[in-house]
Amino acid sequence: MGLTAKIRTRDGWAVSHAVVTVTDMTGGQVLRAEADVEGAVRDVNPLAPGPYTVIVTAVGYAPAAATAIVTASGRAEVGTVTLARQGGTELPPPGPWTVDPAHSTVGAVAQHLGISSVRGRFTDFAATVEIAPDDIAKSRVEAVIRAASIDTGNGMRDDHLRSADFLDVARFPEITYRSTGLTPAGSDRWTVSGELTLHGVVRPVALDLAYLGTGADPWGGTRAAFRATTELHREDFAMNYNQVVQAGIAAIGTTLKVELDVQAVQGESLPQA
Repeated sequence: MGLTAKIRTRDGWAVSHAVVTVTDMTGGQVLRAEADVEGAVRDVNPLAPGPYTVIVTAVGYAPAAATAIVTASGRAEVGTVTLARQGGTELPPPGPWTVDPAHSTVGAVAQHLGISSVRGRFTDFAATVEIAPDDIAKSRVEAVIRAASIDTGNGMRDDHLRSADFLDVARFPEITYRSTGLTPAGSDRWTVSGELTLHGVVRPVALDLAYLGTGADPWGGTRAAFRATTELHREDFAMNYNQVVQAGIAAIGTTLKVELDVQAVQGESLPQA
């Protein structure tokens, strides 16, 4: 075997779309090979003995270079080459991820009487994330929330929120979100563009997304954590109900602050309990 190498991120994930180019001391290219799904490069063609330059590139990562010495056997063992993501931010490995509702929160905050906040959350939802291997901007997010699962800690208020004055869950049982694009907004932040369907109205909604890290869980899986926020205006989704109390103060604010704390498990489904 002529050349062997492993291409990894700083977190140890395989870079399956990496390309390895080997040049001799004159700058001439003598070999070009692509990594497999495990980030491994194996080329069986022997190389002439001597020093070579190994250049590793991958979309979304800063290039890396190393020197390899080929022995009389014609073999060059480069070892592990670590690529740093452009901008300095590491990402979860590409592929499908499934949001774990038991360890995630879909919440919203509304102002009450102009002086305090009321917090609520949806307890029944499902979501998937598809992280693109070559271009993070091609990654996708889809989520479905059961509107009737709203919980603010007050049964009478929750029933009112489920009524036609607000969510009208009898007519619109699901709230859905589908991403349409992703753009960088900082070293570890992105803006997710998408369409939110709420109360029968479809509107473009952007999420401010932060990636919090990836790690192993006690059940043998890999998890990634995210936090996302946005603001919604009730009137944009035809929810115009309100009461005006003394001094013209509205009982309920017109703006909702949405807060998402998400854990996603690598794979197309959640592990069996």
